[in-house]
Amino acid sequence: MTVILLVEDNELNRDMLSRRLTRKGFTVEIACDGAAAIERANELRPDLILMDIGLPVMDGFDATRKLKDDPQTQSIPVIALTAHAMMQDREACLGAGCDDFDTKPIELPRLLEKINSLLSKGAS
Repeated sequence: MTVILLVEDNELNRDMLSRRLTRKGFTVEIACDGAAAIERANELRPDLILMDIGLPVMDGFDATRKLKDDPQTQSIPVIALTAHAMMQDREACLGAGCDDFDTKPIELPRLLEKINSLLSKGAS
């Protein structure tokens, strides 16, 4: 089963997205801040990480940079999730090492397309 690490500090967003992904057949693990994301990624080695950018303790930019700098986790695809939808926000996320970018509020069909695209790249 495909494991997704959902890194989200907002409980309502976390619960809603977690339930929706679980219904689609994914196993969803949770981290509530950037530092916990790094710890959980090293522990779980998930197939993909959904990384909120505006996180406490360590933001999603720094957490992604640390994950991509670590040989143990650098190959895990990361999709940035943010309420900021400007082109420079997308570029900042990709510049931090994210493999893709999606905006909030989440449109599940669009996010699933991105998840499946990155997972299929990893499988090939």
